[in-house]
Amino acid sequence: MFPLKLKLCPCGARPSVSQTKQAHARIVVSGLSNDAHLLAQLLSALALSSSTPLHYPLSIFNSLRYPSVFAANNLIRCFAKSDSPRKAVLFYASIRRRHLHVNNYTYPFLLQACSNASALLEGLQIHAHLFKLSFSSDLYVRNALIHFYSACSRIQCSARVFHETAGCRDVVTWNAMLAGVVRDGQIEDARKLFQDMPDRDDISWSTMIMGYVQAGMLEEGLNCFKEMRGMGVNPNEASLVTVLSASAQLGLLEHGKQVHLLVDSMNLPMTVSLGTALIDMYAKCGCINQSRLLFSKLPKPDIWSWNVMICGLASHGCGQEALALFEKFLSQGFHPANVTFVGVLNACSRAGLVSEGRHYFKLMREFYNLEPEMEHYGCMVDMLGRAGLIVEAMELIEKMQVAPDPVLWATLLGACKLYGLVELGAEIGNKLIHLDPGYHGHYVQLSGIYAKARKWEDVVRIRVLMADQNTSKVAGWSLIEAESGLHRFVAGDKEHPRTVEIYNMLETIMTRISEAGYTPNISSVLHDIGEEEKEKSIKEHSERLAIAFGFLVSGPGECIRIVKNLRVCADCHEATKIMSKVFSRHIVVRDGSRFHHFKDGLCSCNDYW
Repeated sequence: MFPLKLKLCPCGARPSVSQTKQAHARIVVSGLSNDAHLLAQLLSALALSSSTPLHYPLSIFNSLRYPSVFAANNLIRCFAKSDSPRKAVLFYASIRRRHLHVNNYTYPFLLQACSNASALLEGLQIHAHLFKLSFSSDLYVRNALIHFYSACSRIQCSARVFHETAGCRDVVTWNAMLAGVVRDGQIEDARKLFQDMPDRDDISWSTMIMGYVQAGMLEEGLNCFKEMRGMGVNPNEASLVTVLSASAQLGLLEHGKQVHLLVDSMNLPMTVSLGTALIDMYAKCGCINQSRLLFSKLPKPDIWSWNVMICGLASHGCGQEALALFEKFLSQGFHPANVTFVGVLNACSRAGLVSEGRHYFKLMREFYNLEPEMEHYGCMVDMLGRAGLIVEAMELIEKMQVAPDPVLWATLLGACKLYGLVELGAEIGNKLIHLDPGYHGHYVQLSGIYAKARKWEDVVRIRVLMADQNTSKVAGWSLIEAESGLHRFVAGDKEHPRTVEIYNMLETIMTRISEAGYTPNISSVLHDIGEEEKEKSIKEHSERLAIAFGFLVSGPGECIRIVKNLRVCADCHEATKIMSKVFSRHIVVRDGSRFHHFKDGLCSCNDYW
């Protein structure tokens, strides 16, 4: 018996199906094929293996004349992790009809199967069974019940089980309840539950960090990670991936680098999940070369690794390289998903590759049978609009099988503004205002079109309408990571502790770039303020304040990295190009659309954004 166990699980590793079959062959050759105990051990090994064809463990179980509860539990476990977890319930029903014994280990595996299948009705019946058979007070069963109800979005039922026996809890119980509350999006309740926990492990911290990040509370998630490290708890892979995601979304390169160093210092294996998270972080923090390097070192990148790399290249304007990588992706036998084509079409849009974009959009629908979603149409309309093909973009929208959303029309409205199509822009702008009257941005876009055409009466009319509608405005901000902290600026910001220094630096910058030929572009600023006030309005945009602060806190020649939530305006784009040349700085700006690498008076977007 001992040699068999040793063969199945060398060095504590999970046995593969191939290893289990080899052990099975040895059992048959040794004349022990009727040994129920050995066959039950085979089922246990199959329950632990990562991929098991169901017919094999089922055939072993059926060969048992008097199957034990241990054998039955492991077959349920095989069903639970399969593609057909509901079969575990059918099997359970069959053994109950045969009056086979069950125990407290039966129900956690059975409830896991119901969780994986989101089988609420079956799980409710199982709950009734285990209550009737007096297993409901068992700690492991209660933990499985909490997880099951949470997986089926019945958080109140999870809470009821959690509170029924306060003395029957361990850290797994708390973690299961915390995970359920986080999954339900109740972040404040999750925070309170987390604070009340008598003990926390790495899973507790990881779940709370994930809750913050999923709720969009990125900085809180990073602070929670910092607190965890301060408590001496080593992060698990899930928390590292989550924190890298938060760093990526905020564009915090230095924080992401620290996490990368932590991964290396802990000698963690570079799994596909961790490697993909690092590739995404570096790409979204403006270091596309580092993303390329990490991607080239991944031994077996999966489809998501390829998607992240393709999308990263697209966001940096590396259109041809993104398309070449996509072709390589196809040549290696991968089947593209919807998100893959978002990256591909975005690459075409950012690089102005119109014919290529048309080709891949057609390929997506006709060869891969993928129905375009709103994001795909958005990329195509953006691509055609940037190229001045407004009529073709309109025709594409009219042929859509679903009603276009306001974002699609707003994209086309931006193209009308770019090419000075006042009448069409007015038509689309008024349509947008009708579709979404409470959104501030539509009024601003439309008034911008009128301002560019110097139709000031229409500008005033739109502004009055905007005031009457009490519209909601998305505040523009720019973020810079410096001096071990995050610094957020809005236009005209006076709240920063170093405000006086920042504005003095801004004056120096403006003087120097003006001497180099910069002239403010105030054509889109509303007409009812003076020329001097118009220039002041543009000069105090959030990204300029962030850049001025970056100049204050960095050394000569150091790269300055800014994250901006809205699209950079034309005047700030031109000003930043001149700054990069006058001050010999590499300035990287990630706006709401793409990356801009400003260097030597030029931008990586080639003024095509």
